[in-house]
Amino acid sequence: MNKGNHRSRALSLFSAMLMLSASPGSAMAAQSESSTMESKTDSKKLSYPQAKKMDHVDLYHGKKVEDPYRWLEDPHTEDTRKWIDAENKVTRAFIDSVQLRPKINQRLKELWDYEKYATPFLEGGRLFYFKNSGLQNQDVVYVKDDASKEARVLLDPNQLSKDGTVALAGMDITRDGKYMAYGISRAGSDWQEWYIKDVDTGKDLDEKIEWVKFSNASWTADSKGFFYSRYDRPNEKTKHEDQNYFQKLYFHKIGTKQDQDNLVYERKDEREWGFDGSVSDDGNYLIIHVWKGTEPKNRVFYKDLRKADSPVVELLNKADARYTFIGNEGKKFWLLTDLDAPKSRIVAIDIEKSATTGKPDLTEVLAERNETLEHVSYVGGRFFLKYLKDAYTQIEECTTGGATIRKVELPGIGTANGFGGRSDDKETYYTYTSFNTPPMIYRFDTESSKSELFFKPIVKFDPSRFVTEQVFVESKDGTKVPMFLVHKKGVELNSNNPTYLYGYGGFNIALRPSFSVALVEWMEMGGVFAQACLRGGGEYGEKWHEAGMKKQKQNVFDDFISCGEWLISNKYTSTKKLAIAGASNGGLLVGACMTQRPDLFAAACPTVGVLDMLRFHKFTIGWGWVSDYGSADNSDDFAVLYAYSPLHNVKKGKTYPSTLLITADHDDRVVPAHSFKFAAALQEAHQGENPVLIRIETSAGHGAGKPTNKIIDEWTDKFAFLVNVLDFEKEAEAGLKCNLTN
Repeated sequence: MNKGNHRSRALSLFSAMLMLSASPGSAMAAQSESSTMESKTDSKKLSYPQAKKMDHVDLYHGKKVEDPYRWLEDPHTEDTRKWIDAENKVTRAFIDSVQLRPKINQRLKELWDYEKYATPFLEGGRLFYFKNSGLQNQDVVYVKDDASKEARVLLDPNQLSKDGTVALAGMDITRDGKYMAYGISRAGSDWQEWYIKDVDTGKDLDEKIEWVKFSNASWTADSKGFFYSRYDRPNEKTKHEDQNYFQKLYFHKIGTKQDQDNLVYERKDEREWGFDGSVSDDGNYLIIHVWKGTEPKNRVFYKDLRKADSPVVELLNKADARYTFIGNEGKKFWLLTDLDAPKSRIVAIDIEKSATTGKPDLTEVLAERNETLEHVSYVGGRFFLKYLKDAYTQIEECTTGGATIRKVELPGIGTANGFGGRSDDKETYYTYTSFNTPPMIYRFDTESSKSELFFKPIVKFDPSRFVTEQVFVESKDGTKVPMFLVHKKGVELNSNNPTYLYGYGGFNIALRPSFSVALVEWMEMGGVFAQACLRGGGEYGEKWHEAGMKKQKQNVFDDFISCGEWLISNKYTSTKKLAIAGASNGGLLVGACMTQRPDLFAAACPTVGVLDMLRFHKFTIGWGWVSDYGSADNSDDFAVLYAYSPLHNVKKGKTYPSTLLITADHDDRVVPAHSFKFAAALQEAHQGENPVLIRIETSAGHGAGKPTNKIIDEWTDKFAFLVNVLDFEKEAEAGLKCNLTN
């Protein structure tokens, strides 16, 4: 959301938690309406809603594949709603009977209740930032008009709905600090509505922009309007799955209605192309990053804003690499790219020379290194380089010619974000966090290159009680996979520690050290947390990503399984105490691993997971993930997908780990049908006493913008489930007793 950081939406829009996180009906058996548990959590067997099995078969390249729960793809039918209600009753009965649940919830709220800031940024001499007083459902936007005045509330999303389910989805401030364009989403949907607020008065103008999805806003230098991208308004003939094609780039002039907006660019021949328009720092150019789903390669176009009716110039149109515009000096553009550099480098391009020759003329400014160059910003006349070394952050300053100025010293091995701003700014801000360090905000003077603490949160825990270590696990093929371990000091390696193994492994998204109060509570209860940095992610650049894509996807599962085996062989835990978790693409990871190695794990928590790998591309924006997964429409891809698709690898009579699936009824990214069908199949096939439950949240989506109360309730339920099925309720209670205040 910070201004001055020109970023390509092509690179991460759908992936981030895919998110990186994340749908015809038939009759359901009447028994489901009255399905109940046979007894409490000490029962040996649960009674699940009986989902009717349809006689539905699809033919894929000569292979017949049954899909008996196809009717669950429609979440709005009466039968599906009855099934959802019945499943939620079973899940609630199980979780609510865990006696420790109220104390888990109490400690989570106590930990969560601390003042939080997000990285501030300057615009027009004003300082803008997000703040949460503790348990507010949504962060509040504040503005500080000058150093002598107190900050004031500019936008409080908590006032936009009674239940906190309306969230801020994006914002951009004019360069004079006078206006703020902001987008909101409702109930977790990816669809956004955009408005304009007068910063002086705090009042909204009489304007509304609709049908926006996967878009930022970028004001012109004169503050007369902003660029944004949207889809066509659907009509009665528009199919639901067709609403996510043919995005168009528009310009909205302040003081006008949306139907008067100027169409800047579209491609009628490319229905899957999307456009991220950002105005250059000097205000002279509109930089257009052209993306296609989550493909790791993109295009860069531009438009000269100084000339009326100037054409859109296709500067880099081959989609042969990843390109991100950093900034410019006149007609020299700087870009971050992985062209001929899997760990990325900086190049310059002279757009005037390129226009003359008819081809881009790239000059290397900063060569590729051993570390992954994840992000570059242009602030205060120099570049700030954000490197990833074994999944933790290193920051350097360098000149625009590529000469190193100095390293920015960080408090420890963790994650730093920020360093945004404009080329002439005298200061910038950044955030530092680690597994046991809540996000701290620093102000950085670009002239003296010194950091000073701007904000330090106070959380009700003692970070000195916990330690972080990093190990490297040998995967099935010998690849070394980094894994962070976080736990109390002096943990006893007795094979009896409840362990929460988390992973993602996809879409070039790197898992880094970050603070979570839920993680703190897990460790207080005696748990070990393990975060595996798997292939498919972005920890080591594009080659690491490619090693976990499409036909190489099994590498990701092998990496995760190897991490689980390492934890057991090194006596951190045992099969009876090992839980795995992941969200979105990470939900796929959990689903694949629990069906491939059900003997290895005691519990599995796949959240908003992609679990039907043969049909994922047929729902909403699912087509955008084909670049990472492949498509069942292709015969070669089908064989790979069918081999690991969690839904299609549930085997009748197998004993599976205790499972808690988590999804949401308004998830329009990874539609809940994935979890619905997987839960029905798993409950029908599973042989054994381990519970198989599904938690279906209402008025929530894929994860972004979820209100604090819903987040706390979800973690409470997950931990209540785990302390029960991993059988450490007494130990967890003792840990909580030591930390709960009177």
